[in-house]
Amino acid sequence: MSEQNKEIALRFVKAMSTNDPEGAAATLAPDAITNTKGYSKFAARRPASAVVAAIESFKGLFPNGLGLTIHTVVAEGDKVVIEGDGHAVMADGNPYENQYCFVITLRDGKIVEINEYLCSALAEKVLLPVVEKLGNVEVIGS
Repeated sequence: MSEQNKEIALRFVKAMSTNDPEGAAATLAPDAITNTKGYSKFAARRPASAVVAAIESFKGLFPNGLGLTIHTVVAEGDKVVIEGDGHAVMADGNPYENQYCFVITLRDGKIVEINEYLCSALAEKVLLPVVEKLGNVEVIGS
């Protein structure tokens, strides 16, 4: 089970990294949530639909993707932990390099929860304006 879960979690991260919202959506349960951890304005609980919408928006923000380099993958039971660094170039030519750790929980072959750890200050500065511009991106509990 752990190896299968690892494959699914890696498919999600690869889809996110390469601006593939359909690929990401295929790995998510309909009731999946993402918890972006931290204390900045970017931190929130978002439903699967918001995650997919954000990945769609990456196409304009990061034309060549987030460029994630994965360093660590650990899987045990229904949990997969993926650690990596992003090496993106924004549409305006500026670099966006962030560090990530995803703690992913799966059920019946689908992702049901993602706890995302990243430099939320950088995300707030660069990504939050894009997320807010989407307007229809639901935040759970807001």
